[in-house]
Amino acid sequence: MINGKRIAVVLPAYNAEKTLEKTVSELPDCVDIKILVDDKSSDHTVVVARKLGLQLFVHDRNYGYGRNQQTCYREALARGADIVIMVHPDYQYTPLLVTALASMIAYDVYDVVLASRILGGSALRGGMPRYKYLSNRLLTAFENIFLGVKLSEYHTGYRAFSREVLMKLPLVENSDDFVFDNQMLAQCVHFGFRLGEISCPTKYFQEASSISFRRSVKYGLGVLVTTMQFALQKYGVARFPIFSSEGRTLGSSVDPYYVASASADDSHLPKPETTTPKVLQDGN
Repeated sequence: MINGKRIAVVLPAYNAEKTLEKTVSELPDCVDIKILVDDKSSDHTVVVARKLGLQLFVHDRNYGYGRNQQTCYREALARGADIVIMVHPDYQYTPLLVTALASMIAYDVYDVVLASRILGGSALRGGMPRYKYLSNRLLTAFENIFLGVKLSEYHTGYRAFSREVLMKLPLVENSDDFVFDNQMLAQCVHFGFRLGEISCPTKYFQEASSISFRRSVKYGLGVLVTTMQFALQKYGVARFPIFSSEGRTLGSSVDPYYVASASADDSHLPKPETTTPKVLQDGN
């Protein structure tokens, strides 16, 4: 808790068994709620999450990163979170910055805070592939022009939101794929929320999740489409559900596509090992 605000960390997970324990071990004491949503992993992510005592929710099939976030935020809000921080469980971003991210919202400086890999110049030093760095810079410049803000990057997966943001945005209108992240930030700008950034080091290593080149291209095209939709909506040329004040929010009724349980069905998994899988440290 910070300044009387309940802090939730949500971990959207898919095959994160090797890095989950290390990630959770670095979460600061200010975190009141720890939620992991498993998008039907084929490894022992669910087993490790149970051992760590996380509040666990398991999708009935692999829906995608965007749908995983919807579940994360919906369940955090249901448990009374005032501030929700998304931390990827692949240990690419340090959880030690959760306090800084949450504080900027708890003290009403910003409504949304992003942990930027670009500020401080650590992205390439941390191992970000050059093609991803270049595309990040080009897409960010394009978005800054059309969205009318000036962020160092829109593509970080480490971000914090106030309760008001998560309740107001029509997130159920967004994609289930990776472009959900970008749609969400465009929605934050459209609805007038305050965005801030802090510098964050990053680590790229074998066990850290990373989308393929083909998926990166698909994501990039999705970013371009989202940006142009924002501009067309802004100038009254067209209207889109993702920017509608009447769009479906997390409070909308949904089909029961996931379960909450300390013993969710994991019969599809190989037999669990008797010890927690080894976690790589510092990418070695």
